[in-house]
Amino acid sequence: MAWDEWEQLKTEAAQRPTTQMQLNQYPADQGGDGTQGDLAAGHQDLEAVGKAAHDLFEDFTTYSGHARVASVAAAGGLKSEGFALGAALEHVAERWSEQTRSLLDACAHISNHLRFTKNQHAADDSYIAGAVSGIATLDEGFDDRKEH
Repeated sequence: MAWDEWEQLKTEAAQRPTTQMQLNQYPADQGGDGTQGDLAAGHQDLEAVGKAAHDLFEDFTTYSGHARVASVAAAGGLKSEGFALGAALEHVAERWSEQTRSLLDACAHISNHLRFTKNQHAADDSYIAGAVSGIATLDEGFDDRKEH
């Protein structure tokens, strides 16, 4: 593309209606909370879900451990006294442990995924801002060259 062709394209673009997408900055008259970018990683509702998942993980770890220990002790006592119910309770305690691990894994997955998503969106926003500012710098370079 020749320099004259570039200048002609810039002139034509400047004459078009201003409803075009603006890449190099966020319009100042849009209001908002002072943050820039379309990606928001700090939503209170998502943070609340992540906190609830973390709290459930912490609390359930503690309380399920108490239930497991008590059930295993009761099963052992019943078995030692010759009650068939002891083996059944032992089986229930084993299933409880398996289900507890599944629930705790799910809670950890939710909490970790939300934390990862928040960090990834922040990184994406930073990358996009850098790429867009690079375009503005390139455009300024062309403007400087024209003046000299």
